[in-house]
Parts: sequence; structure tokens; C-alpha cells
Amino acid sequence: QVQLVESGGGLVQAGGSLRLSCAASGRTFSSLRMGWFRQAPGQERELVSAISRSGGNTYQADSVKGRFTISRDNAKNTVYLQMNSLKPDDTAVYYCAADSGPGMAVARFAVEYDYWGQGTQVTVSS
Repeated sequence: QVQLVESGGGLVQAGGSLRLSCAASGRTFSSLRMGWFRQAPGQERELVSAISRSGGNTYQADSVKGRFTISRDNAKNTVYLQMNSLKPDDTAVYYCAADSGPGMAVARFAVEYDYWGQGTQVTVSS
């Protein structure tokens, strides 16, 4: 079992920044592919960013490219999502997810992830 605990959400004005953190436990962190998803009210959960086991490969959704950066520290068992130039459309609950399967590079689909955090609210005011 993998436990994921997100932190760092909150209320920020448009144009501001937040950094989300997700601490993992229960399994060797470097064996996990990691991702950040978000879900706004009435909308489907969508992948925001994903990172490979080593951190060498990353993926960002077009909607956040150039503004959000995913990174990981395998020594600290933590994955981060640095969010800059935030927009009201970024308002959502953000979820950290872990994939313990054998796939390579990054996991780009929700079905690939078998562990999820409880979510952290990010609200961007205009």
C-alpha cells in the first residue's frame, strides 16, 4: 500500500504562485511513477502533470505548459507541483497519484494510477 498526503493548496490571487507537495510512504518512492491531477466542480478529473521514476521525463498538459513544473525528490519521498502565473481557471481540487506498475516514462492516463491522495483545494481569485 502507498499513502499519499498532499499539502500546499490555498487561496491565491490571479498571477500568483503556489507549490503543492505530496509525501509518499509505504513503498520505495523511486519505484513509483507520479502524477498530479485536478478536478473542478462539474468537470472530469484531468491530468495536469506527470513525472517518471527518475524525474528525467515529465509531461505537462497544454493548459499549464510554461506555467506549472513537476519535480520530485526521491530522497525525501516527495513530488512537487510548482504553479506560477495562476489563473481563475486553475481553481480545482488537486490530487497526487502514484503508479506502481511496470510502465516506462510517464503515466498519462488516470487508469494507470493505483494510489490517490485525498486532494488539496486550490482557489485562484480574479
